[in-house]
Amino acid sequence: MTVSTDATAEFLRRAPKTDLHCHLIGTVRASTFAELARREKLELPADPELIFRDINSLPPDPALYRDTHIPVPQGRSADEPETSYSLFKASEWVVEVLRSPEDLTRVTYEAFEAAHRTSATRHLELFFDDLPPHLEKLGYRGQVEAYAEGIRMAERDFGMTGRMIAGIDRSKSGEHALAMVRRIVDNPNEYVVGIGLDNLETAGPPERFADAYRLAGEAGLFRTAHSSEHAPVAVNTITCLDLLGCDRIDHGYFVLEDPAVVERVREQQTAFTVVSTTSRRSWRPWRRASIAAMLEAGLNVIPASDDPGMFPTTLAEEYAILSEQLGVDRHKLRAMALAGVEASWVPEPEKQAMRERFTAEFDALEAELFPTA
Repeated sequence: MTVSTDATAEFLRRAPKTDLHCHLIGTVRASTFAELARREKLELPADPELIFRDINSLPPDPALYRDTHIPVPQGRSADEPETSYSLFKASEWVVEVLRSPEDLTRVTYEAFEAAHRTSATRHLELFFDDLPPHLEKLGYRGQVEAYAEGIRMAERDFGMTGRMIAGIDRSKSGEHALAMVRRIVDNPNEYVVGIGLDNLETAGPPERFADAYRLAGEAGLFRTAHSSEHAPVAVNTITCLDLLGCDRIDHGYFVLEDPAVVERVREQQTAFTVVSTTSRRSWRPWRRASIAAMLEAGLNVIPASDDPGMFPTTLAEEYAILSEQLGVDRHKLRAMALAGVEASWVPEPEKQAMRERFTAEFDALEAELFPTA
């Protein structure tokens, strides 16, 4: 029978979700950035909220992306602004106006608040970066405690759970990454449960970070990496799985370049956190076509938000894109949300409680919205 679009939209908004791939700096609201930029008297080329509106990272050399399995757009898209601001530059400006532990706690809390309010997110895992020079006085412990306070406040106010992932900047050296992991291991915090590898994939091959990832694994930290996102090859994902020991993969669209890799990750049901929206506006159709192909191939695809404050998007909107543009039905979306529970980095008792909560919420939601379906 036909299901109303209103009921489907309500289902997408209220369905319980995990967000396992979300960068803290990318969650900062335009209004918060504007307030802090005024406070710090930061000189900017335009109004802070206008900058956020016009974030549009331009693609790299198109020659890198000839003859890919799914053609990568070579030109500009119709929705690109007259003046574009890159995601990385906007992120630098945001970091510049964060000046105290209270600022770090605030943006962490606001990330959870927005996820709860807009998307019914029940569990959020946030990437955080190295301290910038102007915050080094906090030290690693002070930095992490500031984030942890924001999570504790959100857990209290919204009934959510949260964890933090230390993001390794792949444009830096393997030695820098190893020192970062040693710092995490030497200063354990209940909320810091894993590491990730981010920045442009073309800036640093995954094998550069083998020692850092080996130490993380020995210490019981979970591991992920941005892979097969910017480099149009599938082999990087195999390196991340086999050499770095990754528990899941962020993005992964270019695994489609190698049928043997597709077969392997399908058989293993490797978790891929995927995002239909990107700051490269011209690439959004390609992203969505790639995710559709990954789903068609039977891969374990889990929606995420990445940088929701800056794209902008929400996790609920990412689910809506899958439903409305890619034709994913609600039963598959429910399965993807539950796959997020399985791929989350929480202890098994907490994971079991999350499974039970999600199942009960989905059952009640479907009974309410689709009583005769």
